[in-house]
Amino acid sequence: MSFIDTFEEMLVLLFAIAAGYAANKLGYLNSETNHRISSLLLNLVMPAMIVASVLTNDDLPSVAEILSVLGVAAIYYAMAFLFVLAVPGLLGGTREQIGVWRYAMAFSNVGFIGYPVAVALYGPEALFYAVMLVLPFNLLSFTLGPLMLGGGVRFRWRQMFSPCVVASILSLVLAVTRLRAPAVITESLDFLGNITIPLSLVLVGSILAGQSAREMLGSFRVWALAGVRLIVMPLVLYVILGAIKIADPMVMGIAVVQMGMPVAVNGSLLCMEYGGDIQAMAQTTFLTTLVSIVTIPLLAAVLL
Repeated sequence: MSFIDTFEEMLVLLFAIAAGYAANKLGYLNSETNHRISSLLLNLVMPAMIVASVLTNDDLPSVAEILSVLGVAAIYYAMAFLFVLAVPGLLGGTREQIGVWRYAMAFSNVGFIGYPVAVALYGPEALFYAVMLVLPFNLLSFTLGPLMLGGGVRFRWRQMFSPCVVASILSLVLAVTRLRAPAVITESLDFLGNITIPLSLVLVGSILAGQSAREMLGSFRVWALAGVRLIVMPLVLYVILGAIKIADPMVMGIAVVQMGMPVAVNGSLLCMEYGGDIQAMAQTTFLTTLVSIVTIPLLAAVLL
């Protein structure tokens, strides 16, 4: 897929984000509805999509291939956390801001934007690999995330067992055992899960609508972080995976593109919940999402 083709796919996704932005500005959505939609996505709709991605796949990879994908996921997060240790201290700022930089290095928007981008670039069969690659995301983001952003004051161990975590583990079990649910259950989960991508993109737009563009574009630290998050990290992962000769180019491509996603939208919600720097997180989310409209097609041009 060429740069132009990928850019056009990104414009389709951008249209859904713009629709959410407009809906917020017109008063159809607000901060309260954003929280409700986010809860709906994370607790019901996205888990359905994750499980359906396995149940509807008639050509699942072998157990060896699944373990290979999980091995790539381990490399993915190990590299990300090396950046967590190295970059935030160089950027500087307040303790709360450094917590935001750490979160931004660790957690990209692998779900709300990463899934639709993976499908747009590699087709529907890419969804299963994307789910496997980001299996650790929910566990880590809802456990380490609060520790990074707010000191873990309100951390609860039950956060480790969110519906997305349970659904991801269940999807792995189903993939390994080749178990299948009755057709009506599979179709129901698939039907519900199909709204995940458009609804999540609308949510991203609505969240961004609450921010001032002037404030979002005014911080040198945020621009530097965006460069590392969107360009440096995926290129470093590309070199690492190329050096160890990942056999499946689709798995390698999905991993690199996922690494090049903007900062996870969950960060803003966690800042509100655990007392992090909401403004710094909003700036980071806005700028990385905006710039990724160009950087993601550039990454795809390198990979495809």
